[in-house]
Amino acid sequence: MHIKPHSITALAAVIFTLLLASCGSENDRSAAQADGPPRIVATTGMLGDAVANLVGSQAQVETLMGPGVDPHLYKATHGDLERLESADIIVYNGLHLEGKMVEVLERLAKEKPVIAMAEMLRTRTLISADNFESAYDPHIWFDVSLWTRAIKHLRDTLSGFDFLDSDSLMNNTRTYVGKLEALDKEVKETLAPIPLESRVLITAHDAFGYFGQAYDFEVRGLQGLSTLSEFGLRDRVDLVDMIVRRNIKAIFVETSVSRQAIDAVIESSRERGHELMVGGRLFSDAMGEPGTEEGTYIGMIRANVRTIAAGLQ
Repeated sequence: MHIKPHSITALAAVIFTLLLASCGSENDRSAAQADGPPRIVATTGMLGDAVANLVGSQAQVETLMGPGVDPHLYKATHGDLERLESADIIVYNGLHLEGKMVEVLERLAKEKPVIAMAEMLRTRTLISADNFESAYDPHIWFDVSLWTRAIKHLRDTLSGFDFLDSDSLMNNTRTYVGKLEALDKEVKETLAPIPLESRVLITAHDAFGYFGQAYDFEVRGLQGLSTLSEFGLRDRVDLVDMIVRRNIKAIFVETSVSRQAIDAVIESSRERGHELMVGGRLFSDAMGEPGTEEGTYIGMIRANVRTIAAGLQ
């Protein structure tokens, strides 16, 4: 169910009610779903990767949105609906990241467990966004420490299902959290050489707010938190003014967003006599291809950090 996260207590009560209502008093699978391993469907690659690391081989994990797919714009296909309908558990980000799927997820939440991972976090840990539907920035995965905290909440929720082994979930989570804690340290060490005056990250849309907050960067996006947001000539002029005034050297494109707007900023800067280069390509709302380093959450973060460090030093 799509819930604005007013308090952790209210959210926990809603999740608990959903689990009981849809899974029965023992949190068992329905008879129709009992054949084969449990099926967990996640909306984004980051979520699918997190769930797979937690459940291991005891469940089949599927992801709806592949590489280069923008979750802000994504509409569920007929095939997606069938996969969601037949899932034992659905995990989505929440905070209105999957803006065009809200009605579908709300309907399914009346039939089965539907978990909004970001909405399990306390609101004091979220970045406020008065001009966004959920009132909070949904891109929590760019702060590795915050993402780790959300994963622990997800583990606690998944442990409530009788068809998932809680001891295995605990062990898998402990191993994965260790890797994430090491990643968080690695990110800080890789970014440390970038001078303070160069720590300005400019992208097509405002997806890196948590990254900036966690790792001490000023973050600017031409569009707002969602790629559905409109931007006009005034927005571009203001951004170019800042780039020229502060002698910003690099701007970054995103794998899941058209680079047309970024190219327009580069051209406008050039017309002002300022050469602005593309610092590299960042994975924002989607991971890389399966089987590549960037096709995992840890690999995606590492790739982004290497690109930012190279582009801004």
